[in-house]
Amino acid sequence: MAVSDGVTAPDEDQPQVQAPLDTIAAPPVAGACTPQYATTVMRAAPAGTLPTIVIGTGPVGIRTAREVLERGAADAAGVWLFGDEPVAPYNRVVLSCYLAGETDDIDLTLPSDPRLVTQFGVRIIAIDRTAATVTDSLGCVHPYERLVLATGSRPRIPAIPGVDLPGVFTFRDLADAERLKARTARARAVTVIGGGILGLETARALHVAGTRVRVIDHNAHVMFSQLDAAAGELLGAFVADQGIEVIAGDRVQQIIGVGQVTGVQLHSGRLIDCDTVVIAAGIVPNVQLARDAGLGVAHGVRVDDGMHTSDPRIFAVGECAEHRGVVYGLVAPGLEQAAVAGHNIVAARTHRVEARYPGSVTTARLKVVGCEVFSAGDVQESEVNRPHALHRDVDQGIYRKLMLAGNRLIGAIAIGPWHESNRLQEAIVARRRLWPWEVSRFQRTGVLWSTLEEQSIFDWPANAAVCNCTGVSLAQLRTALAQGATSQSLLSARTSAGTVCGSCRPLLAELAGAHAPDPVPAAGGLATFSVLSLLLGVAIFLLPGLPLNASVQDALRWDVLWRESLWKQVTGFSLLGLAAAVSVLGLRKRLPAFTLGRFDGWRLVHVLLGALAVAVLLAHTGMRLGSNLNLWLMASFTGLLVAGGIGGAVIALEHRLPRPVARRSRNTAVWAHVLLVWPLPVLLGFHILKGYWY
Repeated sequence: MAVSDGVTAPDEDQPQVQAPLDTIAAPPVAGACTPQYATTVMRAAPAGTLPTIVIGTGPVGIRTAREVLERGAADAAGVWLFGDEPVAPYNRVVLSCYLAGETDDIDLTLPSDPRLVTQFGVRIIAIDRTAATVTDSLGCVHPYERLVLATGSRPRIPAIPGVDLPGVFTFRDLADAERLKARTARARAVTVIGGGILGLETARALHVAGTRVRVIDHNAHVMFSQLDAAAGELLGAFVADQGIEVIAGDRVQQIIGVGQVTGVQLHSGRLIDCDTVVIAAGIVPNVQLARDAGLGVAHGVRVDDGMHTSDPRIFAVGECAEHRGVVYGLVAPGLEQAAVAGHNIVAARTHRVEARYPGSVTTARLKVVGCEVFSAGDVQESEVNRPHALHRDVDQGIYRKLMLAGNRLIGAIAIGPWHESNRLQEAIVARRRLWPWEVSRFQRTGVLWSTLEEQSIFDWPANAAVCNCTGVSLAQLRTALAQGATSQSLLSARTSAGTVCGSCRPLLAELAGAHAPDPVPAAGGLATFSVLSLLLGVAIFLLPGLPLNASVQDALRWDVLWRESLWKQVTGFSLLGLAAAVSVLGLRKRLPAFTLGRFDGWRLVHVLLGALAVAVLLAHTGMRLGSNLNLWLMASFTGLLVAGGIGGAVIALEHRLPRPVARRSRNTAVWAHVLLVWPLPVLLGFHILKGYWY
């Protein structure tokens, strides 16, 4: 099972994993529903209410139950979960890690709520829509108010001769994983049919166990649905370098063997010796239960934007659901659908406005045999002249491609690590505009956004996915924080975020450490001088210039500062010297060899000199803006001081400001401060030349 969003939700046609029944008692005789058992079940619901029944206990079913319970009204009868696997609920996303022996912790955390009723090892075999009941495999009939189908999918088994031979396996559930783990003890050569996400992760897990593995894919390259040709070939070469042979562009024509697998024959005529075959050739939605109940079914169970089936009391989510003609083979869309279904189940009781599901941007993010792969949005190359931007570093094995619609970002592909992938996913969902300089930077460096543009997790939209593997959004994490999950481990336990590949754990840690940061050193002095510079700079623009002396007889002749050349030179060159001294902070920040003193100290000196420069500027100009060149010079200089004052004040007070506000204000002020520096040398040069020339 792929360690990524590419691993799908549970397969309800296979045994579903669940925990022991604790709220209701199991019938004393298997296959018989006794009156005593039926009475116990009926008493689980308060008088006058009926429960929501969820069929399926994989990640999507569990998420639906959690959403209903967390949003539920006080008079709700709660949620009953039915699954036909007789063990604790487990996370299919990490099954490949389990097969590889990299983890034993695959349990899903059920929500702790007295309204939750669980029945495991029992399959729902029929739905009576007229009576609003379901019948389980023990013969018990359970009424419902709302019903949720989270029945998942089953492996697609191609019609290949020999597919029923001993030694042919599928890999969809824990039972499959256990059988494959036992098989690896004596398997010597394994052929994996399918080069998609599941096939590659299966191959990785078996290869880690020390087995010789080949992957056969009839497509031109691996991960054909998620990668373009160049990225697919690069990934295939990387997989081959790790010792897993990849055969692309050929298909298995026959599995060979008498009483046991001995090999496979390809369409090209090539014979491959092997003793084990694993089929990872896609999935088929489990829709038979819905079809027997007369619900609308195409490839999956048809649902509208509210996740309602053709019966408004019945919902479908995950891999069994077909929305706008699409069945998503990924877990993240199923989790998004679960949130919508959970909201709408409660909305029906409380007369709230229904939520709508607009569809999902498909994302695959995983590590294949140590190689990081990212694919999001519309990445198919169906359009001949589709705009795109490409960055490739052959030496580093890095391939990055952006798919564009006009100047909007609609998709991205990456082979190799890319620290911007979380932000990319949000940008693709929102179809963010990319400016020409951003595209140019990406093509040159492989980085789309500059350091100053990089966002903290606190700046992300509430619906942005923080954990791509499990589809957990920032809003869900904030809810968990408010409920007491105040550490990375607690956030992971409550939401499942960070429990797969772990790449989002630093983000969880950042979010969990959301307490106010400590003030920067010398924050008081930094704030004082920054605000002083800001006020003086604004005063130069708004207040009239200082008046000249009315008479040469005045006792205090302040206008000599502007009338006499000597004083003009003294104040002018003093201002020039202060400007040069202020620029030393840039050297301390950007030159690694410049290590004298602490940066915090240099920053305080920088702001102090800036405030002093304002005072000297007043002496030099008398707050007169002048005209032409002088006006441009004054505008640039005072604008520089104002931007610096704002930036310094925000840095000093950052520990008291909301993080998104502080970050945006700081970045804007710093950018303006940097941009206004560049005209100064030219303007000063012309100003000095003009003074001496004339």
